[in-house]
Amino acid sequence: MDFNLPVELSELLRNLDRFIDQEIRPLQAQDDNERFFDHRREWARTDFDRGGLPRPEWEALLLECKKRADRAGFYRLSLPREYGGQAIGNLWMAVIRDHLAAKGLGLFNDLQNEHSVVGNFPVIVMLRDFGTPAQKERFITGQLNFETRITFGLTEPNHGSDATHMDTKAVRETRHGAKGPVDGWRINGEKMWTTGMHTATHCALFARTGGQAGDAKGITCFLVPTDTPGVKVEEYLWTFNMPTDHPRVSFTDVWVPAEAMFGEEGRGLALAQSFVHENRIRQAASSLGAAAFCVNESVKYARERKPFGEELARNQGIQFPLVELATQVEMLRLLIRKTAWEMDQMPHPEVEKKLSDKVSMCNYWANRLVCEAADRAMQVHGGIGYSRHKPFEHIYRHHRRYRITEGSEEIQMRKVAAFLFGYLGPNRF
Repeated sequence: MDFNLPVELSELLRNLDRFIDQEIRPLQAQDDNERFFDHRREWARTDFDRGGLPRPEWEALLLECKKRADRAGFYRLSLPREYGGQAIGNLWMAVIRDHLAAKGLGLFNDLQNEHSVVGNFPVIVMLRDFGTPAQKERFITGQLNFETRITFGLTEPNHGSDATHMDTKAVRETRHGAKGPVDGWRINGEKMWTTGMHTATHCALFARTGGQAGDAKGITCFLVPTDTPGVKVEEYLWTFNMPTDHPRVSFTDVWVPAEAMFGEEGRGLALAQSFVHENRIRQAASSLGAAAFCVNESVKYARERKPFGEELARNQGIQFPLVELATQVEMLRLLIRKTAWEMDQMPHPEVEKKLSDKVSMCNYWANRLVCEAADRAMQVHGGIGYSRHKPFEHIYRHHRRYRITEGSEEIQMRKVAAFLFGYLGPNRF
């Protein structure tokens, strides 16, 4: 068994580092853009007078970074070749995301809003697999040109993990257009955490079109233009880590034509679940890299700091907690890479049946680990670690959300338990 990274992947990482040093770090250094990353970061990024939304200048900087990465050939790496990517797969993406997050906080990779010089494109993959030819032509091209932005409307105020019980409904309704009757759907309901709604052109909106509450079938997805009458942002929900682009949105008698349907009628949840495993393994790799950064920075500081005339690192009270975290980082890295590699060896539908427990293990443990590592880094660094002059509080506040949002750790532990006890998976009995 060979645990060495492929030569091509190692070369890619070197080229990526070179690009960051030559193009992205200078961009971060100019025009006082450091304000978005140093102790001023939360205030520099957040327009507190405009609902806590991201400041336009912050989002403009992120866009410029993405455009530079796209021109250099890095931004679309994960996409299929027909969309300008290299289809690098889950193992390569896991290694890259771990590598970038381990560098710490910077314009090259700031996952507060899923920003990275190597993009993740779940919606584009969904469009490729489930979209009509017209939807593919319009939305894939639009997203890659930074013209079209699609947010995700699944979670509701009263329903999070229990998506099959959603209250949003869509009913068939024909309206009269300039050229005669037009078949369509009228939608009523409310959604939460529709991230990016403030700049989105469309919302991938999930609504029940048939069946009963609790049924997996009977839920349909619609691509709803955000300027459709009846679509209203009710409030932006302030979070642990600001700025916020997570609103509660109401949909009141929102009508869309039949061609707005995304995927098969009644099979919307299958669409929603289509990219969950790729997202979870990649997000786990990012949390792993951030955890490694926290450990490494703590070790470095403990060797430099000399209270009472002796290195802080001499104390076992400092050593042992960091030893435990470093051990977990190493073990988890191997499991993430093994799982990602196995995902690449099988057709996508097989992942759910054979590997979803391992993906969940990686995800929930990585998210828990990075929170523990950031907390320990604060403790090792003392007062300065607790301050905003170090990035640990930012890392903690950001990654803490993933213990809830990417499938709560309780939901993922239930999946692991179902495989472990034989209720699901290849050993089902």
